[in-house]
Amino acid sequence: MGRPTLNSVAEAAAVSRQTVSNVINSPEVVSPETRERVLAAIERLGYRPNTAARQMRTTRSQIIGLCIPPSGNGVSGVVLDQFLHSLTATAERYDHRIMLFTAADDEAETRAYADLIASVGIDGFVLTNTHHDDLRTRWLLERELPFVTFGRPWGAEDTHPWVDVDGAAGTRLATDHLVRQGHRRIAFVGWPEGSGSGDDRRAGWAAGLAAAGLGEGPQAAVYDGVEGGRSAAARLLLEGHQPTAFVCASDSLALGVTAELRDRGIRPGADAAVIGFDDTPTASVLGLSSVAQPIADVAAECVRQLRAILRGETPSGPATTLFTPHLVLRTT
Repeated sequence: MGRPTLNSVAEAAAVSRQTVSNVINSPEVVSPETRERVLAAIERLGYRPNTAARQMRTTRSQIIGLCIPPSGNGVSGVVLDQFLHSLTATAERYDHRIMLFTAADDEAETRAYADLIASVGIDGFVLTNTHHDDLRTRWLLERELPFVTFGRPWGAEDTHPWVDVDGAAGTRLATDHLVRQGHRRIAFVGWPEGSGSGDDRRAGWAAGLAAAGLGEGPQAAVYDGVEGGRSAAARLLLEGHQPTAFVCASDSLALGVTAELRDRGIRPGADAAVIGFDDTPTASVLGLSSVAQPIADVAAECVRQLRAILRGETPSGPATTLFTPHLVLRTT
């Protein structure tokens, strides 16, 4: 049996050759039922598009660049792993490949952009860890290069396409739940001021307290990691706040809080409640309540937005998508 072709897929799915091409290149123009039938035929026959021929027609490399940031000291780095896996799987469905590279800082990352564009002819980039005064997005915008970010353009206008998760909504869910459980001294353990996502998560906690008429609650700002969570919990307890519940900006911090509580004879989940953020596998194993981000949806939307840019689609403004997280309750 010869190598499957576009024509053989079309025959197997009882559609036209153009419909198969649309499913591969512009799936949004095909009805869901037809798309699923064609994808099933592609899978059954083992059809793979001729990438080399496509590149000659489109002058595109089908490669998307993603910079891997330096590893932190917390368990929440697993979120990036989940994002990368989902991003790669989604990109491959459209015959794109993810090229990974590293850089020590924003300037080094922009130099890498220039090298990859010159050497590989990379089609576009997905950025993570957006922050205030982000040099990377400015560099790409000035050169009109295709990109999308996982993270908002903190402190700036919506000048570029982005996808993000509503951190404030997540911590608000956690705070509202704790209020309904009867807690009145609810502390927040987060990161130093100036982190876009950290400030966002702190704002949700503060809004939850205000809505419950509880005023300003105790809080501690530390760098991410289990030891940071430990020191924050110790500080809040020694300062006499005596919180009965903790909302944390990450699972790493929450795990540190629970460890410190146990060392002091305070039972997490019984004497004091603890809720993390990211719903990492570690949280699941240890019974930590946490806010879960729809990472697979975020990755798929990043690919969709970038493909739209590469196809020359021009909406009235930059595409922006904000997903809502959900609360996962466990023993803490």
